[in-house]
Amino acid sequence: MASLAAALGLGTAGAGLSAPNWAPGLLSWQFVFAYGLLSSRSLKQWYGIDHNSSPREDLGKYGGEAVRSGKITQKQLAMLKRNESAHANSVENYALFVAAMGFATFAGVETHLVNRAGLLYTTARLLYGFVYIFIDDDAWSQLRGLTWWTGNLSCLWLLYRAGAKLNSA
Repeated sequence: MASLAAALGLGTAGAGLSAPNWAPGLLSWQFVFAYGLLSSRSLKQWYGIDHNSSPREDLGKYGGEAVRSGKITQKQLAMLKRNESAHANSVENYALFVAAMGFATFAGVETHLVNRAGLLYTTARLLYGFVYIFIDDDAWSQLRGLTWWTGNLSCLWLLYRAGAKLNSA
């Protein structure tokens, strides 16, 4: 099995070994992260304001009452709203990641470059979710834009590399 350094193109895989393509694993992780882990359902259940009949309306319909009744604070409600926004953005952004990883792999972009860009995207999206949900300070929340652009630029770079590879054949 190739080392982490070899998979990222920072070392050699060894005689007769090649670096594995992490695209399937990173795509699977990102799906679970975007659609599952960032979902606000668990937090809403924790706070007792989840309604399965129409969960997308929970915060708008029941959030204010939960604050007034003391179930949650205004700060917690704001955090839950940011959580829903981070979840929605991650779901929307997943398609770009799938396209970039798929085209790059199909086009034959070097495996270590696909792995690097995929790992950069994944790291950026993890930071994006954390910053979006937990940082409510306007100045520090600017980090969210930086992480958003980092993830998207890694995908756009992969699409560029895939296009260059396909057009050179």
